[in-house]
Amino acid sequence: MEMTDFGGAIKPVEEHPDYKIAIIGIPFDEKSSYLKGAAKGPQAIREASTVKSGNAWTELVVNLEEDTVIVDLGDIDVRGKTIEIFSRIEKRIGEIVEKGAVPIVLGGDHSISYPVVRAFAKKFNSLDILHFDAHPDLYEELYGDPFSHACPFARILEKGLAQNLVQVGIRAATGSQRANASKHRVRMIEMKDIKDTLSLEFSNPLYISFDLDSLDPAFAPGVSHHEPGGLSTRQVLAIIQGLKARIVGLDVVELNPSRDLSGITAAAAVKVVKEVAGKIVKGDKEEI
Repeated sequence: MEMTDFGGAIKPVEEHPDYKIAIIGIPFDEKSSYLKGAAKGPQAIREASTVKSGNAWTELVVNLEEDTVIVDLGDIDVRGKTIEIFSRIEKRIGEIVEKGAVPIVLGGDHSISYPVVRAFAKKFNSLDILHFDAHPDLYEELYGDPFSHACPFARILEKGLAQNLVQVGIRAATGSQRANASKHRVRMIEMKDIKDTLSLEFSNPLYISFDLDSLDPAFAPGVSHHEPGGLSTRQVLAIIQGLKARIVGLDVVELNPSRDLSGITAAAAVKVVKEVAGKIVKGDKEEI
């Protein structure tokens, strides 16, 4: 597998063992409830990042090539039974977090967020989550599967892995998911209620989980579940750039390349990764 470069930002891990940010792929979509294809997401995002039209600068005026050290650790092995795969994910992400580095996870369907957050919860006693999505992913189970990609945040909350969960872009919530959100005091910011740019502040370390279907299908057609009426790419970037938080991790999930014929969804994923990475670097600088 060719390594990504994100405008030349990626450095060889062999030469930079004390990296600050790590790209890592989880090509897993066995928990997708509708269409398969998200397993090819990590490869598609890497390919979209490795183009001559891009560079390592972010809109926050951070040069990811010079201002930090980013490596690509390849993909986690997703062969075997789900319990084995989830255990492998948790262990691998945990190793990165223990180094003091920030994992940027390329999915994969949204079920991977559960084992990823399990790893974070071992490091951070109090963790906040900012979840971009068209769907709350708060089903107790879907089609008999409690580990479906429609259920990760139900699992995360019932296990007490996060102190606060804020969901942005929701526009396909069911009654049962609303009840679960109320039970766990989730702040659900629905699309119909977003009038201006959101200004969000988090007091605990922040994990961002970004489902590409939070974007309107006009901006991100390459997802399995088209849900019209979503966020624009600019709205998402404004929210990220305006965050007041210490970001400790990110996942970008649910890219289905088979539906992304123009490549604009993968390009949006690259943009989100770069801007979050830039925000992380800017935050580290401000703390020094």
